[in-house]
Amino acid sequence: MSEDIAGALATPLAGRGLVCVDATAGPAGPHRVLRVLVDRDVQALDPSDTTSRIAPLTLDEVAEATGIVGQALDDSGLMGERPYTLEVSSPGVGRPLTGYAAFRRNVGRLVTVTLTTGESATARVQAVTPDDLRVEVPAGRKTPAQQRTIPLQRVRSGAVQVEFSRADDPADADVQDSQDSQEEEEWSHSSSAPAAGEKD
Repeated sequence: MSEDIAGALATPLAGRGLVCVDATAGPAGPHRVLRVLVDRDVQALDPSDTTSRIAPLTLDEVAEATGIVGQALDDSGLMGERPYTLEVSSPGVGRPLTGYAAFRRNVGRLVTVTLTTGESATARVQAVTPDDLRVEVPAGRKTPAQQRTIPLQRVRSGAVQVEFSRADDPADADVQDSQDSQEEEEWSHSSSAPAAGEKD
């Protein structure tokens, strides 16, 4: 179902420069809950732009996305007639990074990168292409900073390290907004024939 939902949301979200990152449905007591993650669509970037920083979604943008997602699902009929609760949020800094789009959205951030070999290192993402990840490993006490280019196919995952001391980085000034965006924007849906104990 998640692929069907992502497909139904693709065009409506694209109009706001967004994309469905994930969609999962499951029970919550007698009800159903559909959780949808949305983020900025990096596919529209100029292919030569590998280094620009992408701001996290604001609470207002998540709220707007919630309305778009809810309307698109109503129009598609994918969720059927049973009532459900819709929760829309941004992935936030706690979600593991996998693939080009996830790393591209985190240019400028400090990320712990784990390779398919099991090796890992914490480095700052400097540039991302569909094929490669360019990072800078910070200098140590006895070693200078090191630049590394890693094929994305060798990267298993990444984990964003939240920094609160980089006042010169506008992206980090939005960290709290990004985290707050994960506080669910809920839209309670009721069908025309609600189940017992449920209200329209």
